[in-house]
Amino acid sequence: MDDQALVFEVDESHQAMRLDQFLISKLPNVSRTVIQRWIQNGNISLQNEGNSKKLKASLLVQQHQMFKVIVPPPVSSDIKAQPIKLEIIFEDPHVIVINKPIGMVVHPGAGHFDQTLVNALVYHCPEIQGVGGVRRPGLLQRLDKNTSGLLVVAKTDLSFQFLTRQLKSRTLTREYLAIVNGQLPNNGSIEAPIGRHLVHRKKMAVEPIHGKFALTFFRVLYTNIKFSLLLLKLGTGRTHQIRVHLNYIHHSIVGDDLYGQNRDVTSRPMLHSFRMSFLHPVSLQRQQFYVAPPNDFIDCLQLVGLPTPSWETIDWDENLKEQ
Repeated sequence: MDDQALVFEVDESHQAMRLDQFLISKLPNVSRTVIQRWIQNGNISLQNEGNSKKLKASLLVQQHQMFKVIVPPPVSSDIKAQPIKLEIIFEDPHVIVINKPIGMVVHPGAGHFDQTLVNALVYHCPEIQGVGGVRRPGLLQRLDKNTSGLLVVAKTDLSFQFLTRQLKSRTLTREYLAIVNGQLPNNGSIEAPIGRHLVHRKKMAVEPIHGKFALTFFRVLYTNIKFSLLLLKLGTGRTHQIRVHLNYIHHSIVGDDLYGQNRDVTSRPMLHSFRMSFLHPVSLQRQQFYVAPPNDFIDCLQLVGLPTPSWETIDWDENLKEQ
């Protein structure tokens, strides 16, 4: 893929602004860190001055100066491209939204060197290689192997930067469905810091001292004396956040053998990435997608005595329904 060249002229309103701040104003989808790296690597140059001297981020720009920005292509990787079927919910040249099936690992790692979602993505859209990183190209979020549902992937570096900023500002929203143990009569939120478990290093845990701030909101869609169906919204994006938080309030996810119980009811955690919304990195129009949970989730609802909702009508403001 060739480098992308952009040229920006300094107008009066940007006179005497730092170079990195000027470029941020012209490239709002790109983080300051990335722009400073481009400057350091010589990807930014002054036009029409016959000067090849490397610029500094602190340079004060002057009116009528022209700056050329070479957007470097993504770094290629050695990830194997594999023709694995993907359920694509939406795709254009900038982003792709996938419905990840149960049992698919998201990216290569220890014990999973191929047959992952990333292997499938590299085959389907080779241009994604190196976007946002070499080992996890395009990935803005991860889902556990046995968690199903929506996952958005950036296809270009600019899209990756833009969506990453939305994740940090929480304008990229993610909602999940979970079947949990116990009766929850009220909607609520869970605010508890999450960090690596001090003893079991493969687990996360609520860690008041060493943990990072974590916030999860939940609404009760249906409940009975033993089980509840929840709609959850992430306020932060910590590893295993929903699973840890629900276990912390003693309403662990059904089938979660790492943080919960009831493996006799189902063989995997009943957690599904149900709905997401974000501003498109180019059109800036808000995009919203939802996907109904898989059949085993619906079977589990029936098994534990909870009704199956009309998925397309579920709203975040839906009132509690008791069964």
